[in-house]
Amino acid sequence: MRKIGINIGLKRGLDMDECIKKIKELGFDAVFTGVPPIKQIPAIKAALEENGLEWETLHAPFGHMNDMWLEGEAGDIMLRELLNCVDCCVLGGVKIAVVHLSSGDNAPPVTDIGRRRFTELVEYAATKGVTVAFENQRKLANLAWAMETFPAGSNVGFCWDCGHESCFTPGREYMPIFGNRLICTHIHDNHGIYNGDDHMLPFDASMDFERVARHIRESGYEGSLMLEVGPGAHEVYQNLTWEEFFERAAVAVKRLRDLVDGSAET
Repeated sequence: MRKIGINIGLKRGLDMDECIKKIKELGFDAVFTGVPPIKQIPAIKAALEENGLEWETLHAPFGHMNDMWLEGEAGDIMLRELLNCVDCCVLGGVKIAVVHLSSGDNAPPVTDIGRRRFTELVEYAATKGVTVAFENQRKLANLAWAMETFPAGSNVGFCWDCGHESCFTPGREYMPIFGNRLICTHIHDNHGIYNGDDHMLPFDASMDFERVARHIRESGYEGSLMLEVGPGAHEVYQNLTWEEFFERAAVAVKRLRDLVDGSAET
């Protein structure tokens, strides 16, 4: 059966061990996180392994991602943050780092300095046995550059964020272009309003998840269906406990799994 996963933020007041046990009880197989402080990684790794959960990906920092394409020290600092993410993947036994290529509406164009920096990242990750999954944002050109520069069979693949597609690039479909490079997913719902990146649970807003399922199925991707959601993402969840939110998340992603695998009633 296809794996299902969910992001865990491990915010203040949320006990890590309790959270991980609850996720496992609900039938999840995998998780992803941002980049934790290095001193926390061994404990997170041990807790996930104890509960039989895969730490599938780390989401790389992206706070000033556009600097990667620009001359100057800020771009070098951003590159070091990405290289550190690779090192954290190694420490946590995580196979994939998910990386943005730009941020916002006014991202810089593809530049030589940016090409050099991203190439350094990919080559460094290769030496560490880590795969880089570039995620769709608002701009197509830099994602197309990455998929063309680092071909199939390299340590580079595509992370499809269906929610980003809906609210950042309405009318554009990434899977017909890059679906053959798909190695991980970020799944969430929204109302298709530009920049309305709500990160709601599937089937709670207005996205067409039959289309999402069809794209995944037709791509041949056999990996996990990974939710990128949170109880604080939208006011509709404000009265739910974190346990109730995870329970609702499990129902939603299992429904999507049935659609992807063709076992849902139509």
